[in-house]
Amino acid sequence: MEDDQTLKAICYQRGSLSILDQLKLPDESIYIPIHSVDDAWKAIHTMSIRGAPAIAVCGVLSLAVELNHSRSKFDSISSVQQFVTDQLNYLLTARPTAVNMADAAETIIDYLIPLSNKQENLSAYIDELLDFMEQFLKRDLADNRSIGRYGAEAIRQNNANKKKLNILTHCNTGSLATVGFGTALGVIRQLAANGALQLVYFTETRPYNQGSRLTAYELLHDRIPHTMICDSMAGLLMQKQPIDAVVVGADRITANGDTANKIGTYQLAVLAKYHHIPFYIAAPTTSIDLTKTTGDEIIIEQRPSREMTTVKGINIAAEGKISINKF
Repeated sequence: MEDDQTLKAICYQRGSLSILDQLKLPDESIYIPIHSVDDAWKAIHTMSIRGAPAIAVCGVLSLAVELNHSRSKFDSISSVQQFVTDQLNYLLTARPTAVNMADAAETIIDYLIPLSNKQENLSAYIDELLDFMEQFLKRDLADNRSIGRYGAEAIRQNNANKKKLNILTHCNTGSLATVGFGTALGVIRQLAANGALQLVYFTETRPYNQGSRLTAYELLHDRIPHTMICDSMAGLLMQKQPIDAVVVGADRITANGDTANKIGTYQLAVLAKYHHIPFYIAAPTTSIDLTKTTGDEIIIEQRPSREMTTVKGINIAAEGKISINKF
């Protein structure tokens, strides 16, 4: 599944990076070349690429591409270290809520000095640093496969008396939000592969419609049986239909287990509890932020109000100044 080009958010080989422009989906499959960290910052900020794991990998690989092409401008290992540190800190400002980019930045920065202790040749130092950065690509796919297996197994164990299950999910957490396979949608993929999925319900996910544009795109591609619901329909769905589990992803998980995810996740959790439906967070360990004690400490990204009042540049709200609630 993840090898199909239509479901690849990131295409990379050393010196070359391109991303699938998810703002154009499902109408067009267009890949945007990423030549620099600045290109990646813009793509992340505008949500041409999104999904916490994909954001981190895109950011890291954009730095790898720029570092590879700019190696002649560095005159010392310390100049490389300063460049890498500055660029990683810049990438962190693109979208603050997801922690995966911060985790990747910390991991790379922590590697800079130990690497210089064992490698004194400048060119070889850069090559080894590129090798290290490229491991993020492979690691994300391996993590997602594991999440899919463990998640599917946990849900099956909690529904041992049922052969096939109905699952509800939110936003897009599949191949388009990661390097491949996905997190919450990866769990659903695994259930389908195991013959244990009856139907997956998914929300349209306003205001950017990641559900109707992206999750639908992936489910149609994989021929997984599905039904889309509007965001405000989830409570009625749980009341009228047998939902066996709700599975969502995460942008950041704090030390006490509080989770920040796509807007609308909280109301799904409350509704699931009321209707006695198991609620699962499917995420890699890179989404865990132990520096934050509770969710109250998470910085919530504030998006432009036009994202709510327009669709593909077309105004859908009443003319005039409309107050948009922000937290």
